[in-house]
Amino acid sequence: MQWLHKSGASLYDRHTLLRGQRSSALRERAVSGTSEGSTPAADLDRSAVTESDILAPPRRDAPADTDSGPPTSPAYRAVFATAPLAMAVVDREGLVTDANEALGTLLGGGPTGLVGRVAADLLDLASDARTWHAYREVLRGRQASLRCTRRLKLPDGRSLWAQITVALLDGDPSGVLLSVADISAHRDLQARLRHLQMHDPVTRLPNRTLFFERVSAALEAESYEQSGTGRIGLCYLDIDGFKAVNDTLGHRVGDRLLAAVAERLAECAREAGQTRPSVPLVARLGGDEFALLVEDSTGTEQLADLAESALKALQAPFDLAGHRLNVSASIGVVERHAAGTTATGLMQAADTTLYWAKVDGKDRWTLFDPERNAHLMTRQALASTLRPAIERGEFRLEYQPLVGMADGRLRGVEALVRWDHPNFGLLPPNRFVALAEEDGSIVPLGRWVLATACRQARRWQVEHPDEPPLFVSVNVAVRQVWDSDLVADVAEILAETGLAPDLLQLELTESAVMGSAGRPLQALQALSDMGVNIAIDDFGTGYSNLAYLSRLPVSVLKLDGSFVRGFQYEGAGAPPNPADQVVVEAMIDLAHRLGLTVTAECVETSAQATRLRSIGCDTGQGWLYSRPVAPDRISELLGSASYAVRNP
Repeated sequence: MQWLHKSGASLYDRHTLLRGQRSSALRERAVSGTSEGSTPAADLDRSAVTESDILAPPRRDAPADTDSGPPTSPAYRAVFATAPLAMAVVDREGLVTDANEALGTLLGGGPTGLVGRVAADLLDLASDARTWHAYREVLRGRQASLRCTRRLKLPDGRSLWAQITVALLDGDPSGVLLSVADISAHRDLQARLRHLQMHDPVTRLPNRTLFFERVSAALEAESYEQSGTGRIGLCYLDIDGFKAVNDTLGHRVGDRLLAAVAERLAECAREAGQTRPSVPLVARLGGDEFALLVEDSTGTEQLADLAESALKALQAPFDLAGHRLNVSASIGVVERHAAGTTATGLMQAADTTLYWAKVDGKDRWTLFDPERNAHLMTRQALASTLRPAIERGEFRLEYQPLVGMADGRLRGVEALVRWDHPNFGLLPPNRFVALAEEDGSIVPLGRWVLATACRQARRWQVEHPDEPPLFVSVNVAVRQVWDSDLVADVAEILAETGLAPDLLQLELTESAVMGSAGRPLQALQALSDMGVNIAIDDFGTGYSNLAYLSRLPVSVLKLDGSFVRGFQYEGAGAPPNPADQVVVEAMIDLAHRLGLTVTAECVETSAQATRLRSIGCDTGQGWLYSRPVAPDRISELLGSASYAVRNP
């Protein structure tokens, strides 16, 4: 048979040209910074080998008993023996029938020692099911070729990476051609390039890319279902005040500090690994952020110990380029089941927890709290939808009666805003008012509350002309005074609704009113001159600078409920707090001497009401009289023959 083209090209040249030498190492997935990773699956080439690739051999007039052996022409033997590519001919049973010198040298020993050996054993072709199946398909003539990469152990103890190609011999049913190329140098170069790609040049730690590869691998089901604890832990660390080091001492010193921090964290990981199945992975994620990944975590105690040791390791001063630096760190700690966890979810939890550690005071570690996170997520969801909710009309008002202590008659109401959220239900003011103040949406919301309350108060007055008109009390945030023309808004709303100014009471907290100066004070004075009543809410808990009371245009003091709670409860069996009574009595007496009226909040029992009445409190507000109710309930109270208020 003729084995070569007429051009005289060798079998090696033709085979290399036709089949190629593409390494499958590029498709391997590394699972650590130092490991070569798992052996890649075989690269199967299912294309047919035609006569244009390898010409069919000519007929041989050899005896029948030699047909199963390799071609024996002098030209073939010369090319086969001297080819630089290691080759062997393997029969249909998988036994080596001929091998060249290059293969013998590659595997250690001469080619004659390879004849009769099982090729799959020599080249590790049976180590995984996919490769073994493909190899047998080629031997049976059902598949044209197979290409795979193997790490071969040599008799002298060395190992090498080889790319193995198995191809059918066209026109010769006796066997297949097997070639082996040493790609160790190529693999070494790839490993060096990968190390540079996957490691941080400043700290020499695994970088963000490699860190996420490890996290993703640890979260795969096969990684934790077959062995291990099935849990994963993460310490996410940030150096406190690192920007100041860069800004004052320069990036060169900053880089040295990062490298020194990396060394200490790596030592912490090594010490932690001495008593654990594996050493935590330390990585630099960017900037001054580091991560310690614990695969097969045994619980939060292990992560807490690791975080504590990391904080202690960084407490010792750093001597860098003539500078002695003291630094601290904040650490977010997350520990959970690997099942159901994603890399993105794990990092989001770690980032949130790191933020908590910063907010809580820095130089500490904080464990992820699902309830705290749920509250934060709810808060963010509310903040992002506040303004659209105002435009959609999702807010409504309820009214809590303000009752005369002397006769129990309804004097006025306080308007309390509620958010009828489509997802979270009916929300009280403490769930969203602070958010509205932060983003400025308190201004349009406050304007809506003011207009709605005044319109409702005027409607009650029109519907019940024979009853004394009720005043309505509306809470006002300080930001409404600063960020809007509150005086103009009030004047416009009163004119639009027809409500008399003396039937509107604006409530501001004591801390806001007592610090008023400039524009806020001018606004309060203008409102008072207009006839609007100004009330100080939660009086007694803020600055309590009594000198302000003589200068501010205040007409009402609302005593904070903490004082009222100190009064005796019915059936509680606890004696009243005499100090509370003395303080409340003194404040009421002072207010009356200044011409102010006093409202007590949180009146819940008749005993409290009796004591407040005895010391001269003017009005009361609390569950003894009524919870906040809808406008229709207030209308019912006004329409009744006797509208002394009781809890509905």
